[in-house]
Amino acid sequence: MTQNDSNYDLAIVGGGPGGYVAGIRAGQLGLKAVVIEKETLGGVCLNWGCIPSKSLLKNAEILSYFQRAEEFGFQFDNFTADYSIAIKRSRRVVARNTRGVAFLLKKNNVEHIEGAGRLKGNGVVEITPSDGSQEKREISAKNIIIATGARARSIPPLPTDGEKVITSREAIVLDELPASMVIVGGGAIGVEFAYLYRTYGVEVTVVELLPRLIPNEDEEISPILERSFEKQGITIMTGAGVTAVESSGSGLKLTVDKDGASQILECEKVLVAIGIQGNIEDIGLENAGIEIDKGCIIVDEKMATNVAGVYAIGDVTGKLALAHVASAQGVVAVEQIAGLEPQELDYSMMPRATYCQPQVASFGLTEAQAREQGHGVKIGTFNVQANGKAGAMGETEGIVKLVVDDRYGELLGGHMIGPEVTELLGELAMTKLLEGTTLELGWAVHPHPSLSEMIKEAALAAQDRVIHM
Repeated sequence: MTQNDSNYDLAIVGGGPGGYVAGIRAGQLGLKAVVIEKETLGGVCLNWGCIPSKSLLKNAEILSYFQRAEEFGFQFDNFTADYSIAIKRSRRVVARNTRGVAFLLKKNNVEHIEGAGRLKGNGVVEITPSDGSQEKREISAKNIIIATGARARSIPPLPTDGEKVITSREAIVLDELPASMVIVGGGAIGVEFAYLYRTYGVEVTVVELLPRLIPNEDEEISPILERSFEKQGITIMTGAGVTAVESSGSGLKLTVDKDGASQILECEKVLVAIGIQGNIEDIGLENAGIEIDKGCIIVDEKMATNVAGVYAIGDVTGKLALAHVASAQGVVAVEQIAGLEPQELDYSMMPRATYCQPQVASFGLTEAQAREQGHGVKIGTFNVQANGKAGAMGETEGIVKLVVDDRYGELLGGHMIGPEVTELLGELAMTKLLEGTTLELGWAVHPHPSLSEMIKEAALAAQDRVIHM
């Protein structure tokens, strides 16, 4: 063991969207900081999740237009879609992004160490080099941020093997598509891959244990997505659970229980997309005396753990498993360390985006949640079909739904399904941040024709003043 005498103001264990953003902010504030990452900078988001999946989904969107070519007046023969090229393009996008992160750390004078970090207590982090070519080393830091992220979760009836039964980690680099696939889990990851694979011709079945797809979304959103998926040829089984899996020749047989009756599904591959679990193992939590609960590190509103000088951010905290939430938490933690007064995060108002087609976007309370919490509620709804830009695009499925306090017009939540609705979330988030109401949203002149007009019209609908519907 070699000892490194470098003393840091801040050591960050994990270089994903939480860890690297924390490092950059620390550098901006003049702290001597180091980011310790055992794999590639950017974490799951940049390397195996958000970025490569959006690249592949863009390919699928383009392919969907080719499949509708006659509608737009195009005809061609001998068209082919090479999925392996889509995978290669996605990896190029990933490489560009990870290089960008490395540049930003260097620009802000943040050191990057490749290796696995493990807390030893008293501000000491032990680092095992990723390539195994060097001895372990130790660094000391006045403050430590744990940003080790999470990994895909599995269930006993459906153990993953990385070949026939895979997670999103394997799926994101799978360059040869199967003829058929069962996706277990109808949340954001499940429905994104369902759209991607079906567009490329895979026979897709989605099995979701709860009564509807994207079960965390507003109850009016799920049926619209389900109808769209059925039109695309995706088979949907909700209220169904997998109880067993066995090999069958070159494929698999799944036993699925639905309404008390078992049935068999046959496919070439299974994608397990049932959630994540935090990476809390072998990072020295017990050495530092850090408290956990249900597999997550307990933190307060400033991201501090029960141990002075140790913070945790991102998926490992179990707050809300989204990259932009991890980044926001990283900024809060660093500004707290630097002696500033960071704004407390309101997790209920964090934007959530799902990039299948049609896209799904939301923030805040669903209508049911708002009523359960005792709010007086008004609803403002606008149909995508009534929007001129959507009609011109040939994408008319969906709605924009605003959940509004009936006394002051305050936004309690926004829920959208339709073309590019993920790009509309920023306007709703800004309105909420500035304590705006449907009155301001309805007053604001929006460009025509644009999808953003749907926000204005939904706000007007909450006041019984909608124009174009």
